[in-house]
Amino acid sequence: MRKEAETGLSNSPHWILEGNGLRLELGRRTLVMGILNVTPDSFSDGGAFLSPDQALAHAERMAAEGADLIDIGGESSRPGAVPIPVQKELQRVIPVIERVAKAIPVPLSIDTTKAEVARRAVLSGATMINDISAMRADPAMPGVAAAADVPVVLMHMQGTPPTMQRRPAYRSLIDDIAEFFQDRLNVLGPMGIRKERVILDPGLGFGKTVEHNLEIIRSLDRFSRLGRPVLVGPSRKSFLGKVLDLPVGERLEGTAAAVTAAVLNGASMVRVHDVREMVRVVRTADSIKFANPVAG
Repeated sequence: MRKEAETGLSNSPHWILEGNGLRLELGRRTLVMGILNVTPDSFSDGGAFLSPDQALAHAERMAAEGADLIDIGGESSRPGAVPIPVQKELQRVIPVIERVAKAIPVPLSIDTTKAEVARRAVLSGATMINDISAMRADPAMPGVAAAADVPVVLMHMQGTPPTMQRRPAYRSLIDDIAEFFQDRLNVLGPMGIRKERVILDPGLGFGKTVEHNLEIIRSLDRFSRLGRPVLVGPSRKSFLGKVLDLPVGERLEGTAAAVTAAVLNGASMVRVHDVREMVRVVRTADSIKFANPVAG
């Protein structure tokens, strides 16, 4: 990944994200990552896309709606979720990645904390690794990612999915997350994870209260100052449900508001379920951010 010169449209930095055949530009507009959960128990759409046929149809729909990437995951990370064995996760995601990679030109990301799943996913067609543990869960993950020569998403999470919502607390929320990111960059660099390959995700909903999540969205520019693009995933999350007092299926407008705020505060990419609607939201927010009616 190399940083480009800034344009006259914005003071935001620009990057070219490259690796293993992937080439994406970040910063000139906000990219939309579509979510494809191949799980029976994800908080929002568990069980909806379990079969390869269902998953492929959904991936094709998201590609047609304007997704810039599709993030495929086979293990739920909702609060209280129990880890599954490597073999079960492989059985869920590899057939889907193989089929989707052949069917559509949109780049694929593998959402996993397991090195063997990441390795097999890249061999099957994935060109990005999205690790919610920031490569802490599996000591083999940095080596796999470095050998694969793919970009990686490092996410902040306090605790683990089974424990992360048990009274999360911070000394200084934004500073703590920024220090975590800097530490991970320092640790992973000598292990072959080059800084220019990294995207940072502050982990909305992962060991955070409602107030924490709102503060993070307001403060995204703090993470951008670490010199890496920022990914945010507010889609349908419980903090929106608590703000609006609405169930998961009725959080579209809340997601749209959170995505807009994230774009205006420095996000380079958003991870969402409702691709068609959020592509429109992002295009509008980008037009405001860049003072350009054709920013999308």
